[in-house]
Amino acid sequence: MFLARVEGSVVSTKKEASMNGRKLLLLRPQLVDDKDPTKFRSGSNTIVAVDTVGAGIDEMVLFCQGSSARLAGGMKDAPVDAVVIGIVDTVDVLGKQIFNAKNQ
Repeated sequence: MFLARVEGSVVSTKKEASMNGRKLLLLRPQLVDDKDPTKFRSGSNTIVAVDTVGAGIDEMVLFCQGSSARLAGGMKDAPVDAVVIGIVDTVDVLGKQIFNAKNQ
């Protein structure tokens, strides 16, 4: 599993039939900063993921990729590589809370 911030959504009117009705989100992975572990730094890539939990813009989410993504409910036969599987409430690193959804 990985952490990411939801940066946007993706709309595709023509797609594989098994993807119809699925919400697609644009994610930016979040990494704990090596130099200051009380902060996140954004990853350099973006990922399109299927949303299974109703996440929204600017939320911190958990996502999985690869064969693990197809283990999420209803994804077994879908051609997906990334799936949002949770909305994050808090993140603690080295005994310090570095993210709290209530403060965002």
